[in-house]
Amino acid sequence: MDKWDRRFMEMAQVVSGWSSCFRAGRSIGCVIVKDKRIMTTGYNGAPAGIRTCRDRQECLRDKLGIPSGTRAEVCYATHAEQNAIIQAAKLGVSIDGATLYCTHQPCSVCAKMIINAGIRRVMYREGYPDEFSLALFKEAGVALEHDEGE
Repeated sequence: MDKWDRRFMEMAQVVSGWSSCFRAGRSIGCVIVKDKRIMTTGYNGAPAGIRTCRDRQECLRDKLGIPSGTRAEVCYATHAEQNAIIQAAKLGVSIDGATLYCTHQPCSVCAKMIINAGIRRVMYREGYPDEFSLALFKEAGVALEHDEGE
């Protein structure tokens, strides 16, 4: 990993601190970069105008006993990668050909969005129990790199 990759992974970690997720270990940050410039950032949290899990003081998924890596639609939060891609669309910022840095491996729903957004490389630090996302990235030719950290 070169110095730029290290810097952008550090930035993704900083952005994860903005998360409003109440579930332990699930503060996720994402940075989308093109030509060594940050295009957008995202973190997992409730959509605009929706009360966050921190506001509610509970995780809906924990309350319902939903295990990690399953039924992503039953959650108040939008994933960090989704928020970063949505922000690019909202602001009219092209992320075609970009690199996405994320604190965690993207799920299969995010993988599909990443592929369709034209992002060509994904670097992540923590794993996630979704083997299907790995298969999607491989078939689409998106470079996937696991940063082991230092």
